[in-house]
Amino acid sequence: MAPGKSFRKGLTIIEIMDLFPTEASAREWVERLVWPNGRVCPHCGSTDTTHAGHNNMPYWCGACRSYFSVKTGTLMEKSPLPLRKWVLAIYLHMTSLKGVSSMKLHRDIGVTQKTAWFMLQRIREAFRHDDNDPMDGPVEVDETYVGGKRRNKSNARREQATGRGAVDMAAVVGAKDRIRNEIRAEVVADTTKPTLQGFVRAHAASGATLYTDEAAAYAGMPEFVHEAVNHGVSEYVRRQAHTNGIESFWAALKRAHKGVYHSSA
Repeated sequence: MAPGKSFRKGLTIIEIMDLFPTEASAREWVERLVWPNGRVCPHCGSTDTTHAGHNNMPYWCGACRSYFSVKTGTLMEKSPLPLRKWVLAIYLHMTSLKGVSSMKLHRDIGVTQKTAWFMLQRIREAFRHDDNDPMDGPVEVDETYVGGKRRNKSNARREQATGRGAVDMAAVVGAKDRIRNEIRAEVVADTTKPTLQGFVRAHAASGATLYTDEAAAYAGMPEFVHEAVNHGVSEYVRRQAHTNGIESFWAALKRAHKGVYHSSA
């Protein structure tokens, strides 16, 4: 059996192109997704719509008397790019575990780097949601540091660095809800007890089962069912107690940072 999750089935790029051989086929597919129960005006919600002769806005709403297209009100709004390129960009971004850089996307779909950057910003924005409901858990919590290693920096940059260890890197704390499979992460000023426990209380529901490592900053939260694994003595899993899920997220984040979104500046 091949390594990894080879049982997962997906679409190849060739199959994607076969699905959307023309711009009309891509538009019809997007319209079925946006309007599963029939065309609706994105401005006022009326179904009193007809075809129009406008080049970029092919539909007319009789209720609010405005033109619109399937892009109106979506991440593709006001974009002159063909829907086929949007479909392929979304596919490439969603099927790349570490994301896709604007440089690669501009080469793959034949747009400028600035256009590719704009598209990726819109696609990522579409994934954002404001669901701040407390995580019922079980919740894994861990912190990490993100940034360049001092030994890889130029002599000039090394001279600007102060302190030891990860002091010149950004501290990030994250929580993963195992049931929702949802992750929340924030850049924090430090990893002290008030900061880390404040993050936990802001995102985990009272009474939730909480899994962390042995860091003393997580001790003393009686409102949670707290279990910790002791990484210092090579304990990484104890029955259901582990932080493997959030640590896997850190691994993917850092691989993306180093391999996709890196900069020489």
